[in-house]
Amino acid sequence: MSPTRQILVTSALPYANGSIHLGHMLEYIQTDIWVRFQKLRGHQCWYVCADDAHGSAIMLRAEKEGITPEQLIAKVQAEHTADFADFGVAFDNYHSTHSEENRALSAAIYLKLRDAGHINTRSVTQYFDPDKGMFLADRFIKGTCPKCGAEDQYGDNCEKCGATYAPTDLKDPRSAISGATPVLKDSKHFFFKLPEFAAMLKEWTRSGALQEAVANKIAEWLDSDTGLQEWDISRDAPYFGFEIPDEPGKYFYVWLDAPIGYMASFQNLCAKCPELSFDAFWNKDSSAELYHFIGKDIVNFHALFWPAMLEGAGFRKPTALNVHGYLTVNGQKMSKSRGTFIKARTYLDHLNPEYLRYYYASKLGRSVDDLDLNLEDFVQKVNADLVGKVVNIASRCAGFILKGNEGVLVDANPEPELWATFQQAAPSIAEAYEARDFARAMREIMALADRANAWIADKAPWALNKQEGKQAEVQAICALGVNLFRQLVILLKPVLPKLASDAEAFLRVAPLSWTDLSTPLANHQLNAFSPLMTRIESANIDAMIEASKEDLAAEAPAAPAGNGELVKEPLAPEINFDAFAAVDLRIALIEKAEFVEGADKLLRLTLDIGDAKRNVFSGIKSAYPDPSKLEGRLTLYVANLAPRKMKFGLSEGMVLAAGPGGEEIFLLSPDAGAKPGQRVH
Repeated sequence: MSPTRQILVTSALPYANGSIHLGHMLEYIQTDIWVRFQKLRGHQCWYVCADDAHGSAIMLRAEKEGITPEQLIAKVQAEHTADFADFGVAFDNYHSTHSEENRALSAAIYLKLRDAGHINTRSVTQYFDPDKGMFLADRFIKGTCPKCGAEDQYGDNCEKCGATYAPTDLKDPRSAISGATPVLKDSKHFFFKLPEFAAMLKEWTRSGALQEAVANKIAEWLDSDTGLQEWDISRDAPYFGFEIPDEPGKYFYVWLDAPIGYMASFQNLCAKCPELSFDAFWNKDSSAELYHFIGKDIVNFHALFWPAMLEGAGFRKPTALNVHGYLTVNGQKMSKSRGTFIKARTYLDHLNPEYLRYYYASKLGRSVDDLDLNLEDFVQKVNADLVGKVVNIASRCAGFILKGNEGVLVDANPEPELWATFQQAAPSIAEAYEARDFARAMREIMALADRANAWIADKAPWALNKQEGKQAEVQAICALGVNLFRQLVILLKPVLPKLASDAEAFLRVAPLSWTDLSTPLANHQLNAFSPLMTRIESANIDAMIEASKEDLAAEAPAAPAGNGELVKEPLAPEINFDAFAAVDLRIALIEKAEFVEGADKLLRLTLDIGDAKRNVFSGIKSAYPDPSKLEGRLTLYVANLAPRKMKFGLSEGMVLAAGPGGEEIFLLSPDAGAKPGQRVH
């Protein structure tokens, strides 16, 4: 085994404005498995996290609930920590970005950047809500689209025609918060001079700190014609966050102090553990390892802004970012209407959390590909692997030892070759864990479980036990069976800590470590065996889905009225049949789907309509965070819509989608057998 390592690990900070769901849990389970593996190997590994507790959204939600922001974030943190604990996610410290440690560190880092000349200021013109007395982010401004005239559109993009524009281009703009008509107002903003760190970032992002696909994505920003831009790090009061030193009424943008929250949480841990040194992990010359586990949606903050801030303030940069993809359920984006937008607590109300930990582990590799939670496969895999293979070994053997030898495990190894196979497999499994290729580790572990079960089935101790003079052979077979079960438990302990704890109680041993793989139990007293896991029943899945469904009627699109109250959006004016018949609907094949740089909501679709190709911009990015999954799909296309010139290019028509909006948007697709270019009647 390698020398003891000093490792600090973080997961992205969950926002203190909502519940944890299974998409979130993917990351925390992935991180926890890796941390538990490092600790099982005997390394000094510390796992810290915190709630991301700042921003306008939290301030406004607290106001809506009639409580202070501090009361809101305390309530949400209690919910988050309970969910994490019940899923077996074992943080060494869980803190909040709204802490004195984070306030002090954020101020210190900002002042170092400012004093080194890395901060710029300039005036910015924005919409201002005169009723609320606050500047409005784009998402808090609504109005009439300047292109197509659609009402109730956001401040940067029209969901009806796909046009993008500046908030100041909206007709009849209004505040989505109060309903008031906003006014333009100038304000001094503070900018971090990110372009000054371009050379360092080009070197660091190609140093092995990022997965290749992530490094290639970052290169699109670093090598673009416009290059890196200065980053706006300030917001005006009222804002829930930290005030910028020496600048009354100016606050740090939430994304400045959020990653500093990693440092603050660790500093809070150091205060509790005198043996830990903050400087030993964060100094520029630190030999400790630092890993951030994050989703691919926040790569730019962690691979550009964060290392540049650390460099400019004189701190060390991360050893690596470990980036994962999104979670889909049954091959589609999580959906409230289908009951697949599942909160962590709803899952816990119906199923064993270790089932999900194992399923995620069996699917997680080193890539940034999305992971699909296929519920039918989930049931099959858990029942077959955990119940039918791993636990089955112990349940097959334990009874014979209890009845035939008073629960004492004899000193016997009737199949040295099989034992050697398990020993030889351990280094490869460790390598897979270390590389975060958990799927490979699970395959190799289950291959060992198959070998053990096949050997026990071949020896059939249940049949031998009925034969005269075969008792010693039965005990030897079952002793090896239990020792092989113990090996599997050790190998699976990072993934299944509760199963491991229950197995340790049955085996009557101290907490198992990786070094215990080399020595079997012999002449050892066991405790009575009780079932360690039970099968998933389809009724549990059905109940969880039903509990997750929400009434879409209660979520129908609504628009702010003049007084700020929400009203249902009325139906559009009627049209006659001739007007509808004039729409030329065709079948289109999506050949390519990609993000549009600089657009928050648009995807660029390249369509094959049979006899021609078309380029279409569609405002469906929120529903399809991995646009490549649209490629190869058929959809409906309005072929005779006049082309629209946008700042990103020419949009030649429109694809059809339905849904209440946001994540709940679904492209309309024809039945099987349709071909590109066919007319839809």
